[in-house]
Amino acid sequence: MQLSETHIVQKLEEPIRFQEYAVGIFNAIPTKSGIKKAIKKELIFIDERLASTAKYISGGEKIDLFESEKSSTFERLKLDLEVLFEDEYLAIIYKPAGILVSGNKFVTIANGLSQNLKKSTKPDAVKPQPIHRLDYPTSGLLLVGKTSMAITKLGVLFENKTIQKTYLAITIGKMENKGEIDFPVDEKKSLTEFEVLRSVVSKRFLYLNLVKLQPKTGRKHQLRNHLYATGNPILGDKKYFKEGFLLNGKGLYLHAATLEFIHPFTLEKISVSKEIPKKFTKIFQNLFLKNI
Repeated sequence: MQLSETHIVQKLEEPIRFQEYAVGIFNAIPTKSGIKKAIKKELIFIDERLASTAKYISGGEKIDLFESEKSSTFERLKLDLEVLFEDEYLAIIYKPAGILVSGNKFVTIANGLSQNLKKSTKPDAVKPQPIHRLDYPTSGLLLVGKTSMAITKLGVLFENKTIQKTYLAITIGKMENKGEIDFPVDEKKSLTEFEVLRSVVSKRFLYLNLVKLQPKTGRKHQLRNHLYATGNPILGDKKYFKEGFLLNGKGLYLHAATLEFIHPFTLEKISVSKEIPKKFTKIFQNLFLKNI
C-alpha cells in the first residue's frame, strides 16, 4: 500500500467516534460512507494501528490514509480557495467567477471546501457546507458552516434577513442615483436597494454605472432580474440582456463584496470584504473597496 494522506487531530472538546470525525479530513474521501468503506478495506491507520468504526479519538492522534495497489486511484479535486475568515464554527471564502457552488459536477466549491478549511474540533463537526448560493458567473464572498449547529443557526440568520450582503455591479444605461426595486421574481415579493456610486459615458453602451446593491430578499437571480426589469441589465449578463448590448468574453460584472452579521456563537460582529475584481477597475479607474 502507498501512503495517500496524513491528518493530525487537534485537541477536541470531548471524544468523538472516528467515523464521525473523519468526514471531510481527507481530500479523497469526502463522505461518511467513504470513510466506512476505507476502514473496511483496512486503508486507514490511527497511530500506526488499524482504524475501526468503534474507535474514539480525543486529540493528538496521527491518522494515515493509504491507497491499495489493487484499487483504483482516488479522484482528487485540487481547488485552491482564498479563506478570508475561519473559526471552529464557520468560514467565509472567496468564490471565483465561473465555478458552481454545489451540484452534480465534480468541480464545485462544496467539493473543494474540506481541503481548504481546518477540521472543526467541535463534537458536531461535519463536512463544511455552503450556507447560501452565488450564481456560476458571480464572484465574491460565500458563507460556510463547519458544524451541524452552525449550519442550522446561520440558516436561521438568512431566513430572518439579519445577514447583510452587499454586491457591486456594473450596469448599462442611465439610472437614478438611488432607490428600491420591488419587481416580483418568480411571482414572489422581492426587494433590492441600489445606489449608483459612479457613472461614465460609453460609446458602445451609452452609460456604464458602478452600482452598490443590497438585496432584502433572496430570490434566484434576484439582482440580475431586478436590474434587467429597470432597463439597466448587468454588463456581461448572457441571460438577462438587451438586444445589441451584450458583452461577450468578459464574464458577468457582479461581485459579492461584503458580508456582515453577528456571529451566532461568539456574538461578535463579523464584517468581511473582498476587493473588486480587476475587470471592474479597467472601467472605473482608481477604484478601491474602502472608498466605496
